Amino acid sequence: MTAMLSIRNLHATVGDKQILNGLTLDVPAGEVHAIMGPNGAGKSTLSYVLTGRSGYEVTQGTATLNGEDLLALEPNERAAKGVFLSFQYPLEIPGVPALTFIRTALNAQRKARGEAEISAPEFLKKARATATALKIDFDMLKRALNVGFSGGEKTRMEIFQMAMLEPRFLILDETDSGLDIDALKIVAAGVNALRGPERGMLVITHYQRLLDYIKPDRVHVLSAGRIVASGGPELALQLEAEGYDRYVQVAA
Repeated sequence: MTAMLSIRNLHATVGDKQILNGLTLDVPAGEVHAIMGPNGAGKSTLSYVLTGRSGYEVTQGTATLNGEDLLALEPNERAAKGVFLSFQYPLEIPGVPALTFIRTALNAQRKARGEAEISAPEFLKKARATATALKIDFDMLKRALNVGFSGGEKTRMEIFQMAMLEPRFLILDETDSGLDIDALKIVAAGVNALRGPERGMLVITHYQRLLDYIKPDRVHVLSAGRIVASGGPELALQLEAEGYDRYVQVAA
């Protein structure tokens, strides 16, 4: 099966510190892959490198999406290609209603792809249906983006954006961090609703509990900036029971 996301021997630095050290990974379309690893392993760095965050420099290796050089694209171009990152700590944007922000983002992506903009009535219809499906209070979407939101509300907003934008490749960077069980189930429901043969997903998490609700096809262990082990969903249960010590030793 041809990989949708293909990473080869990826090395990356932040400042003068080497974080990724020869990371290789394939995620085929239609599959959900989980990346687990200890703190400082490079999990968030990987998500930032793939989405083009400034300050993260690739010094060696490649990353392609459907055969196209992802690293050669600007962040907005990567988004237009369908790459979406759900943050652990979403940004707050005072004065900009969530709905306005999402419609602007959606139309910017459509324009970049040469598609017609979504009309206001069509957008509102889609937003109401999506909010209902995700059990989100529609009034929350009229507030300034993430301003004064609880952790659970911010996470719901990330999942709402994801559902509205319908990206081709999703990256969840520890979106489950600090969530109660209800918020966790909403995250999982949003992610599972987007599973499909044309879409790939990378779920980065420190804990196995999210994977009780989002069943991954493959689980990878990231340690010291590279993948040191891969397996099926049972690998996540093993990590939960045994910890990362043996993999930290392998990476060393």
